[in-house]
Amino acid sequence: MDKILILGGTGNIGFPLIKELQKQNVSIRVGLHNIKNEAKRFWGFKNIETIHFDFLNPKTFDSALSGINKVFMVRPPQLADPKNDMFPFLRAVKDDNVNQIVFVSLIGVDKNPVVPHHKIEKEIVKLQIPHTFIRPSFFMQNLNTTHLQDIRDNHDLFIPAGNSKTSFIDTRDIAAVAAKSLTDPKYLNKALEITGEKALEPV
Repeated sequence: MDKILILGGTGNIGFPLIKELQKQNVSIRVGLHNIKNEAKRFWGFKNIETIHFDFLNPKTFDSALSGINKVFMVRPPQLADPKNDMFPFLRAVKDDNVNQIVFVSLIGVDKNPVVPHHKIEKEIVKLQIPHTFIRPSFFMQNLNTTHLQDIRDNHDLFIPAGNSKTSFIDTRDIAAVAAKSLTDPKYLNKALEITGEKALEPV
């Protein structure tokens, strides 16, 4: 049975991913920054344990990775310096001989070296960690969070797409792709660009 470490398990991708994996024959460990307040979200789930985890505290890495053969991770938005914030954990993943890391990146990230996701992908490849990169387009859920005020107050929606068509994808669909990537070996060492159903033109 696979034992998967989920980092970002309370988020809008991680939580539906855990629900998807509940349908599979896998064991899940959820790394939580604030375990006292967050662990209760998983009461009643099967084959799940929760553990304290902090990307900025290497002392939490060994217990999080012990017995793990696959890792799912997203970049916490507040961590913008991958070399110091994320690379120490990636080296621990390498040292533990993890069979796969699934990382939620960004669509077009291979052509955008400025964003932290680009550097994280490069480091994973450099360390030769078996991986799957999921590169989604804009999150549909951002329409009622990040973009809510602009839409409601100004009837505007500003996204970095220039004059191109773009699409929004439901984070639950991203989670479904992540679940498939973690349980089907054909996606190993692949980069998957995923989008919503329809591209929309700016007006």
